[in-house]
Amino acid sequence: MAEIRTLLTGRGLVESPRWHGDRLYFSDWSVGEVVAVDLAGRSEVVARVKSLPLCIAWLPDDRLVIVSSADGRLLRRQPDGTLVTHADLGRPGWNDVVADGRGNVYVNGVGFDPMAGETFRPGSVSLVTADGSVRQVAEDIAFPNGMAVTPDNSTLIVADSYRHQLVAFDIGADGGLSGRRIWAELGEGVPDGICVDAQNAVWYADVPNQRCVRVAEGGTVLQVVELDRGGFACALGGPGKTTLFVVAAEWQGMTESEMVTPGTGQVLATQVDVPGAGWP
Repeated sequence: MAEIRTLLTGRGLVESPRWHGDRLYFSDWSVGEVVAVDLAGRSEVVARVKSLPLCIAWLPDDRLVIVSSADGRLLRRQPDGTLVTHADLGRPGWNDVVADGRGNVYVNGVGFDPMAGETFRPGSVSLVTADGSVRQVAEDIAFPNGMAVTPDNSTLIVADSYRHQLVAFDIGADGGLSGRRIWAELGEGVPDGICVDAQNAVWYADVPNQRCVRVAEGGTVLQVVELDRGGFACALGGPGKTTLFVVAAEWQGMTESEMVTPGTGQVLATQVDVPGAGWP
């Protein structure tokens, strides 16, 4: 098993890792920051958005988009660092985001506010097209979390944490989704952030089980990276895209005043054999 290196520590609820250029970008929900860190551990804050959740994606033209869940907007970072509205999502309560290679942006949201103790309602996935229009393209995902798109832009995979599943959809020419199916049953696995590799396997991070797991379509476990705290999301990047980055922290609970123990958020890195592919 490859060594796990700590790139960065002392953070809060860390999420949404995305490799771009020569750095890893991630969100720290606890302080509303989007941070970039290089392989030497040097970091800088590249955006500040007071939102929880706070997830990010890179468009094919190298523009960064940020979900401002609290005010129901998808923001875009301009070259000068300012943030402008990329799309109005119409309501608060959004979670993860992924952009495919054609510029379609998929944003998902839960159907209730677990932090406020609301009654459960299933969540959904919406599509933001290049012209900024927004439409719902999938429903009845119990608790939608991480999303990934295969390298041929043909399939969207969504982590459903409550149902312990990865759910897949065919992506149509207009970005719409069809052909819903269970991509993998995960048993006791609780998938959060996910990424795809070049062998069409998915890595998923798991908070309660404190690990990252690589699974084949159907659910066969191929590899496990054990952690000493909750794994919130993972991404493949670095030279040759053979570094698995994991953002992790000590989980305290959805209804706690601090969902993670302050200062326990880390960015971890370990080498893997199969490179990343697709998005994020």
